[in-house]
Parts: sequence; C-alpha cells; structure tokens
Amino acid sequence: MTDMWQRDVCAIVGVGESDYSKDSGTSVTALAAAASRAALADAGLDPADVDGVIRNDMDLVSCAALADAIGARNLTYYGEAGPGGSGPAAMVAQAVGAIMSGQASTVVVFRSLNGRSGNRFGLSSEPATTTGGGESMTEFFGPYGLLSPGQFFALLAQEYMYKTGTTSEQLGHIALAARRHANNNPRAQMYARKMTLDDYLDSRMLSSPLRLFDYCLETDGAAAVVVTSTARARDLRQTPAVIRAAAMASGPRPQPGQMYPVLMRDNPLDMPSRYCAETLYRRAGLGPKEVDSAQLYDCFTITALLQVEDYGFCDRGEAGEFAAAGELEIGGSIPFNTSGGHMSEGYIHGMNHIVEGVRQIRGTSSNQVPGASVSLVTSAPPPSTSALILVAA
Repeated sequence: MTDMWQRDVCAIVGVGESDYSKDSGTSVTALAAAASRAALADAGLDPADVDGVIRNDMDLVSCAALADAIGARNLTYYGEAGPGGSGPAAMVAQAVGAIMSGQASTVVVFRSLNGRSGNRFGLSSEPATTTGGGESMTEFFGPYGLLSPGQFFALLAQEYMYKTGTTSEQLGHIALAARRHANNNPRAQMYARKMTLDDYLDSRMLSSPLRLFDYCLETDGAAAVVVTSTARARDLRQTPAVIRAAAMASGPRPQPGQMYPVLMRDNPLDMPSRYCAETLYRRAGLGPKEVDSAQLYDCFTITALLQVEDYGFCDRGEAGEFAAAGELEIGGSIPFNTSGGHMSEGYIHGMNHIVEGVRQIRGTSSNQVPGASVSLVTSAPPPSTSALILVAA
C-alpha cells in the first residue's frame, strides 16, 4: 500500500500549560481553558480563530465545552484519539488530517486532568468498577491480583531484566536523568528536589522491581498546542515546529482493552513502538542518528527504557548500560525528557512531552540541546501507540 503522508505541511505554532500540581483546586475545564488560551496567546492568535478542537478519549472535557470556555465561535471539526496516553501524538496527527482535508484551519489539541486530586489512574481498581462500557478487560485479570498499571509494567520490567541482565541501578539512571533535567525546569514539580542514585535505591518498593521513583507523578494540570498549516505559520508570532512526520501503530497482534491483554502476546516486550518507529522514520526520511532530543513517554522507567531500544538509539538489551553511561542526559547521545518528563515534571498523558518537543525546536527549553533541529515525541507504547517528529522550519 502506498503511504500518502505528506511532510512539513503543518506545524505547531503555539504551546500552553497550566501549573502542574497535586491539587489544582479547580475544574478540568478551567485547566484546559487556561492551557489553550496560553497556547493561542503564544501563537499570537485569537480564540475566535479556532475552528477545530481535538481531545483525548479519556478527557472529561468535551470539545464543545473547551470551545465555549475559550470563546471559539464555530467549530468545523472536532475529534478525539486514544486510548489514553497512546493518544497525544495521534491527536496532533488528526489535527494535520483535518487541516489537509480542508475541514479546519486552526486546531487546538489539549489534555486536561485532575490526575492527583481527582481520578487517579495509578490506583488499584476493583474489577466491578471498570467493566462498564470501556471494554478495559480488567475483569479478566483482577481476580488474579493484577489491579494497577504499576503491577503491569512491573511484570514487563521483571521479564526484561531477567532476559537482559539489566540491574536496578541501571534502571535508576533513567529516573536520575529525568530528575536532573527537572532540576533546571522551574515548571517541574521536582524542580527543587535533587536525587542521587542512593535516594533512588532507598525509595520504597511498590511493585517489584519498580520503586517509588520508577513511577510517574500523578498530576493535576493541562497542556495544549495549536496546529495550523506551515504556510500560515510563517506569519505568526513564534518559530514554528514543523511536523515532519506522525505515525500510529498497533503492532501485528492487537488485543482489545487497555494494557493488561498485552501480557497475552507471544512476546509482551514486543511493543507497538517498534512498529511505529519504522513507519515514523520512513515517513520522515530520517533515522535515529538525526534525532537531537527524544521526549519519550515515561509513565514508568521501564516504559522509557523499552522505547530507547524500539526507536533505535541502542541495540536490543543494551538500554540499561546506555542509560548508566549518561547517554540520556544533556551532553549524551540522545538527551531525553528534557523537561523532566512524567517522572519529574508532571503526568499529563504525554501532552507535556509535545510542548517540550516544540521548545527544543524553538531553542527555548530549560535544558536546551545545542543546535537541536529534530525532535522525537512519543506517546504510550501499549496497547497501541503514536509518535511525532518535529523539525525546525
């Protein structure tokens, strides 16, 4: 089948965020509106310019509610993508499709959640509370004690570490890289909290082999971006981050549900991110050697570790040594999650990764990679996934 992707036709021209906190004290609609207005102001656009809105399929804010809250006059396109953290890059891809097909010209893409004070995705859940309508399939795993995302990713970590000999210390270097980057980012929740390897190893075990600091930060907050055509972007306020390529993938054996059924695959470590990477690099006409920074979805350290390999930054089974050698930090071969990511900035289901990917292209990151012109951004690797490559204009 011929791939019809067209490079560089759209760009991200505005980014915005709310504060990231443990208790926002406000509604998810107010958070979404604040981030979206900030993104529009960043681009030099008026809310009346917005004719498209795209939300995450787990967001509690509807497209109509966001349009009303910011003062958009008339939506000619609205949509959503997911599931959950797999969605943000796919949401941007959907915005590109809407613009290329003439259905919209100025699209706000957002994610908003009170993920700490409200609906906490990381908590254990009883099967009876998760079977209605969402087809999460947790009812088939709950009776055996699999009740939380941390347990699921711990099983992946156990298998990976058993097969490769990766150590807890090596896994810890992924968390350390994210924390060091957050320590330079005033917006990050862990801005003032330094961490050593001993701190990491001394943190309590939550689901072996994953410790407290292997986990992301459940967060209240919102992030948004504005997408428009590259031709129009040249006349706007900010340096555009051009969307060179976007891709989505399920892998060759998709399952229903959210994440737990991935464990039933022949090889649970064979993530959709591997297949997404192949499509993404082909569409971009670039490879991992051209990528200057990588904003990798990091709900857990093992999630980022698997993607380091799937996106071609090191060979299979070598990501632990790669991280321990400092290759994920500024000055390393592929600086990752330069805002602090989900583990040390905030967990906004991958939308804050897109914001940071844009900042790297603009040259305005708090941990700027010198001369960065190619930025990789990924969304959650299971059960399906999506990713972007952003480039300088």
